[in-house]
Amino acid sequence: MSKRGSMLAAALLIALGGAVTACDGSKPLIPHKDEEERPGPFPAADRPVADVVSSRWSNEDARDRLREADQVMDRAKIRPGMTVADIGAGEGYYTVRLAQRVGKTGRVLAEDIVAAWRDQLAERVSRERLDNVSVRLGEPADPKLPPNSFDRVMMVHMYHEIEQPYEFLWRLFPALKRDGLVVVVDANRRTKAHGTPPALLKCEFEAVGFTQVSIENMPSAGGYLATFRATGPRPEPGAIRPCRMQGD
Repeated sequence: MSKRGSMLAAALLIALGGAVTACDGSKPLIPHKDEEERPGPFPAADRPVADVVSSRWSNEDARDRLREADQVMDRAKIRPGMTVADIGAGEGYYTVRLAQRVGKTGRVLAEDIVAAWRDQLAERVSRERLDNVSVRLGEPADPKLPPNSFDRVMMVHMYHEIEQPYEFLWRLFPALKRDGLVVVVDANRRTKAHGTPPALLKCEFEAVGFTQVSIENMPSAGGYLATFRATGPRPEPGAIRPCRMQGD
């Protein structure tokens, strides 16, 4: 190699060495699109959040004797051909019954944030050959549901366990179809006691742009059933005002 070539090679090595030293992994050279567009921050919930303690809150046979799932699905007006998301699906009590109700022309997306429960449910879906069911892992503050896709989003005895309810509901908002509903089943007690007072539930949903459509007592399901529609406009995260409920 000529002297001039050796000098050029040395300069190139120095330049590359400087580039490698500068790229230490602490910051991407080109920001990802989702990092640039990630909304927030969202307000924190001004009330206790219940621990996630179990994927099962009662025996399935006992629940069926009370016709829990049938009554909830009837009140939620779930019909064949619908697309339904079962959030916090756990071991799949509602998932398997929703699959039967929506039939072959319908779809059920079952989701949980605990990988072990997701895996157990996936095995059950495979074992019972529920071809109209998909199982996936969600995130605590983001159900990651595709937009304009669901006739019903079911949240049964799990709302009080959501650590960031405003961010969760904000991200859930676009997933509903035009006439879609979020269906919440919960107990009328404080959140730290694994329930959600109806007034608090209504306030938190409305803070993100939902409108309550109905609420009724549901003793067979251990509390009440409330439905919400995304009427909007969905506020900017910084404009969301957290609900404050006395005595919680």
